[in-house]
Amino acid sequence: MKLFPLLTLLLLIAACSPVTDDGLSFDESTHETCLTVLRDGLNAKGEDDFWASIHAAEALTLAGKGDEVRAFLEPKLESEKDDQKRVGLSRELVRAGDREKAEIMLGILKSDDPHGFIHAAESLYKVGFDGDEAPLVKHFRSNDDPRLLLMTAAALAKHGSPEMKKEGFATLRSVLEKESDPATYRLPAWVLGRIGDSSDIPRIRARIPDTDDPLVEAFLYHSIGLLGDEEGRKKILTNLQSDDAAIRTYAAVFAGESGITEAAPFLTKQLEDENLDARIRAAQALIVLSQ
Repeated sequence: MKLFPLLTLLLLIAACSPVTDDGLSFDESTHETCLTVLRDGLNAKGEDDFWASIHAAEALTLAGKGDEVRAFLEPKLESEKDDQKRVGLSRELVRAGDREKAEIMLGILKSDDPHGFIHAAESLYKVGFDGDEAPLVKHFRSNDDPRLLLMTAAALAKHGSPEMKKEGFATLRSVLEKESDPATYRLPAWVLGRIGDSSDIPRIRARIPDTDDPLVEAFLYHSIGLLGDEEGRKKILTNLQSDDAAIRTYAAVFAGESGITEAAPFLTKQLEDENLDARIRAAQALIVLSQ
């Protein structure tokens, strides 16, 4: 793990402070520091670092380094046998500009092995697909796994045909309102925070009292914050200071997507977080805010 000296950290905070009409403004050294965090994450070799590395690839693409990401991930995809990891690799290759790799995820949904189904549906929600929506519709209509139902609903609500968009949104909102398990209803909240509208704020807010799980609560507050709710936006800032690495990580993602430039000092501090994914997401958020 690379830690930045306190003086460097203070300089980074100062460099990240100005806000212009175009977003957060920071100098070239700060930008390079973020890229260093992301490249270190991309090259992480730890046994449990695969998904953090994939998140680093996502952030590098957002930083305009898609060619670099494709060159790094393509050889890994050729040798990878695990369908969940193949989904992660193909997803980031799609995000980096290789749209044909969406067919790999659609192909996994057509297979008989369910190992990669949820990952494929979630990833197609994230990056879209140019092919036939039939594999997603099949699982949407026939599966008995609530996670797969919700991820296929999300992909169809965002990228499907008009009819399937309507059905996808209806399913997401129905599960959000009726599901008793917080670990399940946090998922449609997470999706609707991104692709829903202001009418979803009261739906999501109504579920906050139903959980005592801090991570689920964070999902709910972050989602309404992304939709513009002021209390949710304040909670994102608060959660960047959480003792829970997962909450800090998700707060960083939502801070960037919500355009909360006031988060810059906290995100800059998080560049030296002990948790790899938290560092990666902080770097990503700073880059997104600068754009």
